[in-house]
Amino acid sequence: DQMMITVSNGQETDFATLSSGGVGYAFSKPVAFCITESGKHIASLIESASSYTLSFYTEAYRDVLDKNKDNRSKDPDRIQNSGLTLITTSNGNKAFSEAWMIIECRKMVSQSLIPEALHDSQAKEKWGTQLHKMYIGEILNVWVK
Repeated sequence: DQMMITVSNGQETDFATLSSGGVGYAFSKPVAFCITESGKHIASLIESASSYTLSFYTEAYRDVLDKNKDNRSKDPDRIQNSGLTLITTSNGNKAFSEAWMIIECRKMVSQSLIPEALHDSQAKEKWGTQLHKMYIGEILNVWVK
């Protein structure tokens, strides 16, 4: 399924489609991790926030997510023009109601991934020139429709 990260630092909210991530355990806690390009606006917003949501969408929303995959802008109308409905969790985080699953996370780790850290030759060829950032968040809540 398609995954989107949504983050709000209290002053602004933004979202971005992500293609890398997963769930598991780290530091004896259930966690979700995701990876984004460091140059995206969403990365700087995640750095200034303490929590975020990861949302998952059915194939019906592929066009919406694809449209926002490479967005680097701070367009104030982007959320309003997305065709999605912004909601607020009980912890004050933002997500979209159209998601079939929402994972709410508290940021635990943010780590820059330098090109030298890529050992897979295909990954290195495709992403080895871009600086990425990995975020590991403690899972606080999961909602499934």
